[in-house]
Parts: sequence; structure tokens; C-alpha cells
Amino acid sequence: MKVLRWINFLLIIVLLSACGASPSGTGTPSAPIIKIPFAQDTPTPLPTTVARITPAPDVKAAVNNYLQALQNDSYDGMYGMLTQTSRDAISLEDFSKRYSDALNVMSAASVEYSINSSQVSPFRAEAAYSVTYHTILAGDIQRSIVMRLENEGGAWKVVWDDGLILPELVGGNILAMEYSVPARGNIYDRDGKPIVSQADAYAFGIQTEQIDYKIVNTLVGELGKLCGYDPEYIRNRIDQVGPGSYLPMCEGTSDEAARLLAINPGGLVISKYGSRYYFETGLAPQAVGYTLSIPPEEFNDYRRLGYDGSEKVGRAGIEKWAEQYLAGKHGGILRVVAPSGTIVATLGQSAPQAADSVYLTVDENMQYYAQQAIEYFRGAVVVMEVDTGRVVAMASSPDFDPNLFEPTNPNNGGLTDLLNNANQPLLNRAAQGQYPLGSAFKTITMAAALESGLYLKDTPYDCQYEFTELPDRTLYDWTYEHCQQAIAAGEFCDNSSTKPSGLLTLQGGLMRSCNPYFWHIGLDLYNYDRKDDIAKMARAFGLGSVTGIEQIPEAAGQIIDPVTAIDAVNQAIGQGDMQVTPLQVATFMAAIANGGTLYRPQIVEKIQPVDGSPKLTFKPEARGTLPLRAENLNIIREALLMVTHETKGTAHYNLRGLQFEVAGKTGTAESGNGKSHAWFVGYTLNKTNTQLPDLAIAVIVENIGEGSEYAVPIFRAMVETYYYGSPQWVTPFGKIGEPPYTPTP
Repeated sequence: MKVLRWINFLLIIVLLSACGASPSGTGTPSAPIIKIPFAQDTPTPLPTTVARITPAPDVKAAVNNYLQALQNDSYDGMYGMLTQTSRDAISLEDFSKRYSDALNVMSAASVEYSINSSQVSPFRAEAAYSVTYHTILAGDIQRSIVMRLENEGGAWKVVWDDGLILPELVGGNILAMEYSVPARGNIYDRDGKPIVSQADAYAFGIQTEQIDYKIVNTLVGELGKLCGYDPEYIRNRIDQVGPGSYLPMCEGTSDEAARLLAINPGGLVISKYGSRYYFETGLAPQAVGYTLSIPPEEFNDYRRLGYDGSEKVGRAGIEKWAEQYLAGKHGGILRVVAPSGTIVATLGQSAPQAADSVYLTVDENMQYYAQQAIEYFRGAVVVMEVDTGRVVAMASSPDFDPNLFEPTNPNNGGLTDLLNNANQPLLNRAAQGQYPLGSAFKTITMAAALESGLYLKDTPYDCQYEFTELPDRTLYDWTYEHCQQAIAAGEFCDNSSTKPSGLLTLQGGLMRSCNPYFWHIGLDLYNYDRKDDIAKMARAFGLGSVTGIEQIPEAAGQIIDPVTAIDAVNQAIGQGDMQVTPLQVATFMAAIANGGTLYRPQIVEKIQPVDGSPKLTFKPEARGTLPLRAENLNIIREALLMVTHETKGTAHYNLRGLQFEVAGKTGTAESGNGKSHAWFVGYTLNKTNTQLPDLAIAVIVENIGEGSEYAVPIFRAMVETYYYGSPQWVTPFGKIGEPPYTPTP
């Protein structure tokens, strides 16, 4: 290299000299020639290393990362891939809003892309890609877009503008959707009677300073009848708030409003409002649910589904489960709008489709009286067909008025009290309430005893007050407790509920609900190395796992294998750490009644569009079979009949005079907090009208006392309602639908 430099230098000198010489030999003499010797001794070696040229980063990988972030709505990630100049021009907040707004307005459910080609130089690149927005309202929108990138610090960064969303948005254009929203679908009972509809509703209340006390009885009587309140309760509320106050009562239909306006008692206030109206102040409200405005955190999700954001959507129960049917199919026209407001282009459109209606398996009349029967207690009632799994009624108390969730309802001031109610009226105790089953569980213990081979239907046991088979404690039968109560009241222990039951067969043990007999069975199986038999049988009956109802939330409960002898004896009578739901109990009792098939309970009869065939129809689904031999199942069914028919049966007294054959089992479960829970679970045996399917009915009344005193009368009311249309018998605690009074012992 040095030699070459010397040669170049010499040539320059020679050329300079030539330029200075006179072509004719005269004039200014030429400069002397300088001779530069060549280095002849040692040649300069060539360098042994060559400088590396850093290749440009992979532009397609950068574009792919950006578009993947778009698919995942990762606006932060996309923003981090922009050039510094682009980030200086737009904030992260504005950048995210541009994309979010565009995708929301498009109702873009998903995004697909493909990278087609790229051109790269060391510092700049372009990539051509295709993007397809799959939208709900405007169909597929496909565009070919060119992305420009710059090399910053060895990484490709995106030069951003609105055209990367859609080319039509360049220049400040925006997207606008003209929505067409169908009316929300109705919910009906099995026979088409309305439970929920979109309609004008009327709020009823009392303006206390306007009361005409000459006819105040008419005011409180009519509102009590309409709203389901005791008139005395309304009087007390009037006295508590005094003059100058508004007392919200309930909501009703136009016909009900017209009837009250015709009477026009002083103080009555009626206000009309547009709403989603829940009839009878809410039939099966915990199961049916309610609607609310779209919450802010879910706004984008609903916009992508084609909602304009102003709709009310299902937030609980059937309203939530059937949202896709009840909401109908929204329609819309997607346009590009210039900053001036003029329409630049129409990108796509779709027509709305009417919403579907939901028909429940629920019978409106049975549901009404189930709620009436349990209204003044905490508890639940489940009624289901034994041969199908159809839920005929599902009541949970305390219940609530779903109309209170409507902001335009003048009575919605009660919503705060509802949400803060310590008794949890929003909880569906029928499917989500978890309780020990108490003596009603003895049916399952009896099944385990029979299947073990250690017991027969006539296996005898002497049922006395005390159970002394555990080494470290003595347990007492329920008859002992009754006897102690009688003594405290100055009476004698000389009747069937206070004397020990004495010698019993296994069937008689279930009829009398003898605790010592079933403690004995639990301990016996435990000692014979069959300690898990009862727990396994309970699980086979469907306890400790969800029933699979699906259309409403439910709890699984729990059945735990006993570890100690005391665990085993407690479990045998439905106590200890067991937790079951009324829905589970009704399901297994239906299986006993139908011959052993456990059906999946269902509460939706069909989804019916305005025109055409139903989209979904009820089909019975068997999900299991009770693990009982036919002869053992019949033994249990005979014993359940003895509970209701024999004079010493625990359910007999409050079923006297009932004209229809029923079977079942009482239960009194220690709650661990206050009085015991009262259970009765049973079924009908329809022998006169084979057109009517038999029903299984589960009743629980929380912290009230014994199942025979409280749950059995409610069971009876449901049976009478099924056959007669309404309850016929005045219960020991009062008339169904009226405040209870203390029963006479």
C-alpha cells in the first residue's frame, strides 16, 4: 500500500511539472524533476483481518411483532415499536385510543394479517402486508397496507400514521357506525306466561302528606295485595317516616295501574317509566337474574361484539346465560367520515335481527306459591319433574325485586338496601346455598348399609335415648331432647315424640329417624374397614359435585371421607363437614322416585326465534344411575312411604288429610349458628292422574327448628298447589303468603 502511495505521489509531481513547461521550449523554465526512489528491500504485507459490515435487522420479524401486538390489543407493545419521531408526535394514551376507537367502531371481533414483501436499505425499509378485520356488523374488511420503518439503534422502528389502521383514515378521517339495536327478547314460563318483557312499567308508592286517613285501609290493603306486603307493615312504615316522605312500594303493569287509579286512594303515587319489566316484582329472581348497563371495564369487549355501549346486558342468571339470544343480532352501517363531517365512504353494513325469546321449564303458578311459601323465612324450595330433570319451581328467600336495578324506576332508591342486606337476597340458596343435610341424609346411609351386605331391611336395633358405642362420649337421640323440653315445660315424656323409639327394623329406623341406629351403622361400617362407603354412596347420589344445570351458577358442596370414628357417626346422620345444595338433594330424591336415574336439572325449555323452529329445546339428559340393586332401592322407597304414612313417621302429623300420596324424609340439621335448619325432601306418587308427571320437592328453612314442623308444611303447600292450583291447608305457622305466627307446641 505504501508503494502505491509513492507511485501516485510521483505521478502528481510529473503532471505538475508538465503543466509548467513551455510547449515551444521557451518561456518559464520547468521545475526540476525530483526523483523518489522505490523501496526495494522489504514489501509491506497486506492486512490479515477485514472489517465486518453489520447486517440490517430482520424487518419482517419487526412487522410481525407489531401486528401480533395488534391481534392481542397490546397497544403498549405496539407503541414501544414506534420511531422516536412518531412517539414525539402522539402520546401512548392517544395512540391507544386511536386503535381502540377504530376497532370498537368496526366491531372487530378478530384480526388476521399476512406479510407479503419487504424492501430494505441499511437505514430504511418498507413492508407490504395484508390485514383483515373480521367484524360483527360490517363483515370482513381487508386492506393492503405499506408500513415504513427506520433503523434506530440497530432495531427497526415503525413510522406510524393513521393509515396503518386503515388507508381511509389518512388525513384525520374517522370511522362511524350507525347502529340498529333490536328490542331485548322476553322470558316466559313453560306455558308462555310472561316473566320478563320490554314494556312500559309503573312504579307505585305513597306520598305520606297526601294520605286520606279516612280511606287509609284501602290504600294499605290494595298496595299490600299488589306488592305482597302485610298491610300492617305498610302502616308501620308510614308512621316511621312521617309526613312529607315518599315510600316506594313496588312496580306493576298498565292494567294494575289502571285498577288502582280507578280506586284512587289518597296518597297513592303512580309513575310510568320505560323498562325491562319483571312481573310479580320478580319471579324466580335469583334464577332469572337482571340487567345492568355495561360496566366500563367491559365496554371494549361489548363494542367488539357489535353493541353500541348504551344497552342493558344480562348480569346474572338466565339474563346473563342467554345474552346472545335475548340481545338479538345488532345491525349497523360502517362509514368513513371526514373532519368536516361529510361521509367519505361506506365500508360495510348488516341488518338487525329480532331477539329470541327464552321459555323456562318453570311453571309460573308453582313458582309464585313457592316464593309465597318461603317468603317470611330464609331458605329455599326446589321442585322438579322426577322423570326429566325439568325445574318446575326454584325459590330462594329472601328474594329481591329486579326492577330496582332500572335507573329510571322512581322506586330504585331501595337498591342500596338490597345490595347491603346481610341476608344476601341476591344469593340463590336453591343452587348456591350449602348446608348440612341432617337426617334427610339417612336415606343415603341406609343405601350404603344395604349395599354393604351387613344390613337387611329387617335388621333390628334397639333405639333408646343414648348412644354409648363410642368410647369417649355419649350421644343422645332427638327423642331425648324432646323429653327434656317437655320436662322443662312441666310435662311428661309419654308420647311418641318424647319416648324412645325402641326396637326398630332398618326401615323403621328411617321412618322414626332414629339417630342411634344410624350412628351405629356409621360406626359399624367404619370398624369393618368400610369407612368410605357412605361418602362414596353420597357422591354416587350426586352430592359433593355440581349437578350440571349450567344455565345458572351453582355450588358443588362437599363430601369428605371420614378420618375418625366420630367423623363417621356424624356423617351417617348428615352432620359434620358435609355441605349440600337443595338442588342436589331434589335431584337425588327424583332419582329414587324414578327408579335410579340421575337427570341433569335444567331450567330452559326452549329458545324461540320470532319465526321458525326453536334454536334450542329441552331434552332430558341422564348423567348417572344410583348404585343400588333394584331390591334395595325398593326397600328405601318403602321406608320413605313409611315416613309419611305411618303414625310414628316423622312427617305424618303435618301431612294428615293430604289427598295425594307422597313419600320423603325429614331432616333437622345443626347449623353451628343458632337454631337448626329444617329439611324435608320427598316426591309425589301420582296414581289418579297419570297425565301429570310426578315431582320431587326439596325444602330447607334456615335456623328455624325441626323439619317436621316447618319444612313439611311447605312441602305440602307445593303438592296442593300442583294439584289444586293453590295451597289449601293452613300451616301450623300460619297461612301461606302471610307473616308466620309461633306454632302451638
